[in-house]
Amino acid sequence: MIAPPGSAYAAQTADLRQGYWWYQAPEAEAKDEPSELAKPSIPPMAELATWTPPKIRKLIEDQRDYAATVLTVEAVTDFWRLEDFARRKARAFAGITQIAMLQNPQLNSKSANPMVGDARAQLSAEKDTIRTRYLRAHANGFALVMFSRAACGYCRVQWPIVQRFQDETGWQVTRIDLDQRPDAGARFGVEVTPTTMLIRRGSAQRMIVATGVEAYPNLAQMTYQAVRLLRGDIRPEQFMTGPGEDAGFFDALANGPVAAGDPGTDSAPLAAAISVGDRP
Repeated sequence: MIAPPGSAYAAQTADLRQGYWWYQAPEAEAKDEPSELAKPSIPPMAELATWTPPKIRKLIEDQRDYAATVLTVEAVTDFWRLEDFARRKARAFAGITQIAMLQNPQLNSKSANPMVGDARAQLSAEKDTIRTRYLRAHANGFALVMFSRAACGYCRVQWPIVQRFQDETGWQVTRIDLDQRPDAGARFGVEVTPTTMLIRRGSAQRMIVATGVEAYPNLAQMTYQAVRLLRGDIRPEQFMTGPGEDAGFFDALANGPVAAGDPGTDSAPLAAAISVGDRP
């Protein structure tokens, strides 16, 4: 049955042609295009100096588009005058920043990371000493396990690096061949070789510190950070804090919390989550 065009049923059917089985695309709204190109109004510099950066940036973009359209010397010159103003404002901000850094050295990384070559070398040596001393102090509480395979060429490169770690720190290191012990790979969730894992003695805690070939300084640093985390000496937010950087510029929690969580929350739950499992 076909309903008459003016009937209530026809009107209702037309209203239903917007559902799942029938879709009628809405008509595009006509946009009013400007009849002529509008020249941006550039205020005096004294007034421009009170504008916020987003407002200044919008004016510069409008003037750029206008100048690129009309291609007159005057319009292009006005654009570069605005660019010069933005450059000078940025220069002024940088100058005041230098004064602020001198007056507030706790906000300046130079106090914790000198740029002079001799000073950087001395700082690096001091960090190595702190890291090595800490790792040696906990040699009896942890060990490193490197998972490998006979056909893994990278494993033959990584194993001497792990052995060097043993020589430098006095730790016990173990090599597990997954071809001979396939159960170990499943038990520890290791598929990629070489994988170097930190194990805490007398505990189910463990943590991967290297996947693939890792240089000795990086292996030592990651192990140092992992031990501190598992022992509760640092929180997860401080995992990038290096030796001697506690409560300093590079300590994420030096000046208070950085996340919504309680800064006093114990990190043990995270340590347990990343380290529960059987021991070899």
